[in-house]
Amino acid sequence: MARVDLTVRGAGIFGLSMAWAAVKRGAKVRVIETAHIGAGSSGGIVGALSPHVPENWNEKKAFQLESLLMAAAWWGGVTAASGMDTGYGAVGRLQPLADQAAVDLARARALTAADLWQGRADWRVLPATGAAWEPVSPSGFLVQDTLSARLHPRMAAQALVAALQSAGAEVVIGEAADQGAVVWATGAAGLQALSQDLGRVVGSGVKGQAALLRFDAQDLPQLFVDGLHLVPHADGTVAIGSTSENRFDDGAAVDAQLEALIAKARAALPVLAQAEVIERWAGVRPRASTRAPLIGAWPGRAGHFVLNGGFKIGFGMAPKLAEVMADLVLTGQDAIPEGFRL
Repeated sequence: MARVDLTVRGAGIFGLSMAWAAVKRGAKVRVIETAHIGAGSSGGIVGALSPHVPENWNEKKAFQLESLLMAAAWWGGVTAASGMDTGYGAVGRLQPLADQAAVDLARARALTAADLWQGRADWRVLPATGAAWEPVSPSGFLVQDTLSARLHPRMAAQALVAALQSAGAEVVIGEAADQGAVVWATGAAGLQALSQDLGRVVGSGVKGQAALLRFDAQDLPQLFVDGLHLVPHADGTVAIGSTSENRFDDGAAVDAQLEALIAKARAALPVLAQAEVIERWAGVRPRASTRAPLIGAWPGRAGHFVLNGGFKIGFGMAPKLAEVMADLVLTGQDAIPEGFRL
């Protein structure tokens, strides 16, 4: 590539998505990844795209809503350009309700969602039917939302790489020179480097453990049970995740905490009782101190930008974050929510 307008450091979900948004605008892009595609938490297995609760509305929830609503078309564009499946599916989500108080609260939230979600997705309370793919619900009722979706992290990353390469972008594994503007989308290590540069802690890494089971439920909704995600993927697997560990010695090690998570999933959904565990995974996710993504110009480094801090909502936020960041870097248009700024 003779000329590069933009260098993206990091080939996780944020880096690859931002590179794709820039390529669609006609930019010449180089992505540099020193390890491998999805080397950090983006190489995981869960891929739950789920909204925040529709209440106490704020700019982060509004931004996430917009990103989730644009996801089908955005990921469809990646598939069209790459010829590869991203594993995206607008499958919705079911959640059990513990008691009558939870049922009443969920019904109140349904009224709020009708307004906040602009009529483009639903949040409703339904009686449990006893179907095999339903979580055990003590109250006999479930929340169903149609905004939630799923994405296969590894399939999505490989599809983005193929889309970028088909459009003439460079994807370098190893080292290469920075050219043009530089966007740092380097996960937990990037938050550490940014903290050191600024002399204050802007975020840290949080370990997560997850498991992949062989069970074909690919057209069924994802489930959310007492903090646990159960996500049916397009390849005939179900992902279970994840733990949140602030203290750890080895970010890539699995241990008894994951076994407890698997047992919890089997208890919540008995149909998984005999499903084979085909992978156990652990990785470190980047969490900004604000618990919102961190995006914008890197203070004191002209021409350098930061796109980081996805933590548990990174895959759902990626499409809109990518478009906003591409606008900022390539045209100077600044549409960053105040709560996301460095």
